[in-house]
Amino acid sequence: MTKIILAVLIILGVNINGWCGNFKDNGDATVTDNATGLTWQQEDDNVQRAWEEAITYCEGLNIANHQDWRLPNIKELRTIVDLTTSSPVIDPIVFPGTNSSRYWSATTYAEVSVSAWYVNFYEGNVSTYSKSLTFYVRCVR
Repeated sequence: MTKIILAVLIILGVNINGWCGNFKDNGDATVTDNATGLTWQQEDDNVQRAWEEAITYCEGLNIANHQDWRLPNIKELRTIVDLTTSSPVIDPIVFPGTNSSRYWSATTYAEVSVSAWYVNFYEGNVSTYSKSLTFYVRCVR
């Protein structure tokens, strides 16, 4: 569906450079979500980390001269799921190279504090798992 919309926009002469749906490619390895105002790391580094390491990674990230990156909470991470696509369930143009796998959120599971919430970009489901396991990370600011 996304490809059809983009093809129509191109035929109509609409300038789509750096734009796709609610997202804007900032051209500096970041993407801004126009609906939420959040800026996302465009591509993850393809490294799986335990939850604490994921937080540390985001806090130490420097992209586009910004150093205020953080691990997104579960509500924020769910906003980039695109159920109109499949495996991964995320816009592949806006977020290239996304793994069809689990990505950590910063949200601890309230009932079991040694677990945290994640989004599985294979199907878009949300669940919890032990913070000691290693998942992928996409940072936000």
